[in-house]
This record gives sequence, C-alpha cells and structure tokens, in this order.
Amino acid sequence: MSLLALGINHKTAPVNIREQLSFAPDTISEALKDLIALNAVDEAVILSTCNRTELYCQLNGDDNNAEEATHTLIQWLKEHHNLADTPITDYLYLHHNKEAVKHLLRVASGLDSLVLGEPQILGQLKSAFAVAKSNNTIGQYLHKLFQHTFSCAKQVRTDTAIGASPVSVAFASVSLAKQIFSDLQEHTALLIGAGETIELVARHLHESGIGRIIIANRTLEKAHTLAQEFDGYAISIGEIPAHLAEADIVISSTASQLPILGKGTVESAITARKHRPIFMVDIAVPRDIEEQVGDLEDIFLYTVDDLQEIIDEGLKSRQDAALKAEEIIDVEVSHFSNWLRSLDSISTMCFYRDKSEAIRDEVLNNAKKQLKNGKPVEQVLNDVVRQLTNKLIHKPCIQIKQAGMDGRTDLVDAAIELFDLNTDKQ
Repeated sequence: MSLLALGINHKTAPVNIREQLSFAPDTISEALKDLIALNAVDEAVILSTCNRTELYCQLNGDDNNAEEATHTLIQWLKEHHNLADTPITDYLYLHHNKEAVKHLLRVASGLDSLVLGEPQILGQLKSAFAVAKSNNTIGQYLHKLFQHTFSCAKQVRTDTAIGASPVSVAFASVSLAKQIFSDLQEHTALLIGAGETIELVARHLHESGIGRIIIANRTLEKAHTLAQEFDGYAISIGEIPAHLAEADIVISSTASQLPILGKGTVESAITARKHRPIFMVDIAVPRDIEEQVGDLEDIFLYTVDDLQEIIDEGLKSRQDAALKAEEIIDVEVSHFSNWLRSLDSISTMCFYRDKSEAIRDEVLNNAKKQLKNGKPVEQVLNDVVRQLTNKLIHKPCIQIKQAGMDGRTDLVDAAIELFDLNTDKQ
C-alpha cells in the first residue's frame, strides 16, 4: 500500500489561504473524478471543512513513486483552484502510509481539531466518505481504512471523556457573546445558515436564554424547521438586509462562495440601530462577511481564527482524555497495519497453494499414465505418495539446510513454527 494524506488546516494556514483551497460541496464530485483520473491515484477522498482541506489518496504503485505522486497532487490542487502563481507548499502537510493512517484517526477523533474533541468532524468525514463512495473513487484500501477510522473514533468517544465538555466553535461563539452582552435575554441573534454548526449555535443560545433567534437560509423551509425547534423566526437570505438592524448578535456559517454580508449592508443596519453595537462571528470558509466590515465602528467581527483564545480555556478538562485517546489510536494504527500485512500473507498463501497444486497435478498426471500403461494400482499409489512428498518438501529442506549453514537461526525457528515441528520429540 502507498497511502498519502495531503492538506492544510487551521494550524498550518490562515483563513485567507484555507478559503482559497476549500472545495464547495457541489464541486467535490467533479473534483474526485478529476483526481482519480490522474495516473498517480487509484482511490481518493476529499475532506473540506472550514478548518481543513485534505486529500486522502491510495496511490498507483509503490512508495518509490510517492515523491512524484505528491508533486502531481500539489500541482493538481493548485490548478483546480486556479492558484498556479500562488505559493501554497509552505502551508501544506504531508503524511505517508502509517503516519497517514494515524493522522486520519486523530482527525476523526477530534484530536487535530481547532476544538479538542469536537464531534462534528466525524460526521464531516462520514459525508466525505459517502460522496467518494457514490462517485466510485473508493476501493479496497480506503474503504477498509475509513471503516476502521469510524470504529476507532467511536471507541475514543466511548472509552474517554474527550467530548464531555461542551467546547466547540459554536460554543466558543456563544461564550464570547455572553461576555459582551451580560444578559442574552434582552438581545436578538441572527443566525445565517442551517447546517450542523448553526444548529449547535442555536442550541447553545437557546439554553443560555437568548431573547429571540432569527434563522436565515437559502432554503426557507430548512430555516423554518430549525427555527421552530428553538422558538425562532425564519427568513430567506435575501431578507437579511431588512432584518439586520434587529440583530445584536450575528453568527454565520454557510457554504457560500461569495460574501453574504457586505460593508454597505452592515453600515445601513448600524445607522438604523442608531449605532448600537453588533457582535458578529464569521465561522464560514470562505468567509460570509466581508473583511472590511470589521473596520466599521460599533461592529465587533470575529473569524474562526479569533476564537482560539476562548476555545483554549475549555480544553483543560480534555487533556487527560486526549492522552488516553492517543493510546487507543496507536493501538488501532497497529491493528490496521496488521490488516495490511495480512493482505501480503494472503497473496503469499495463494502463490504457495498454486505452486502446490501444480506439483499435485504433475504427479497425478504421471500416475494416470502409469495406470494406463498397466502398472499395478498399489505400486502407482506408493509412487504417487513418495513423489508428492519429495516434491513438496524438497525446496523447503534445501532452504532450511542452507539457513543452518549460514547461521540463520531465525529462519530455522520460523520453519519450526510454520510447519508445527515438535523438535523435542526427535
């Protein structure tokens, strides 16, 4: 196997770089097909979230071709995003084989996330796997790897307290809002989007006693469904300018490729509010809120990168759990490696069986000729047994003898174990 994990995340690249390399959900299917069309790639999965973009590929060929394949993938990534003249190599990380397996297990378990132990990434990985599977870019290796990954992540959740504390990007956003507004009951929150992150934000706000929630989404029906759950009000994306002045808190997380809130729209809302401040958090990558909005007076704009300090405060209770999770992951990496080695043993067994059957057929054909020529059956049977035994043990005996002469006690010991030889009775 030659497995490769190539990507960027919140640790290696700022948001302005990550948003240039992100894949919109409706483009991933086509991107997977382009990726698998490369001679270097046999299987592929693309994971793209607000904090990371990663390619998981089973390469065509052995590790000797890995360097060339890596160069091909980096070039493909740049060309796909029209970044031919943009230096992105310094932001990328690369993992091969066993390290790639470990990286994926850590990602799925929330150990490589902006928020230690956050559970959303596992669902995003499952979605990425499902998309790849539906586009037939998953084969034996990645199928087994991702199933193993999901099982490992579940074990980490079950056997450790990694997810016990309610710490996430959504939780951090609400925590910051509570620091700015002492009593949320008197305020209105406008949430843009209706995905899992916004649902978590709405849940945290609702539990914190927010006065009113407005949910805006491109699909009004989806916004309405989510708003109903938290006693909120649903609007379409196009209605945001008419309601923005009502919002004291704006938290946005969509998959839009273009900003949803521009400087002009926000300026109008501030004027209508008579300059009462608005707290904004842009969780999306690419960003939903224009960067210039942060320059306005009475606007407090935070991106996912700005949440790090708040998030760090909630990590202490998860540190011990993370250490135990790392131990589980090390064991599971070993288990997956054992599975890979078993594939080699299966092919070896197949070769050995084929060779043995060829010897059997040769001896059997000779026996049939002897019987046809009138040789007594009992004599033919004795010849068959003797010839078959001699042919099967001839080569192993020569190799064991040579191993003894060469001092290869390891090979002799392996033969004793392999052939189940009780030498003490000899």
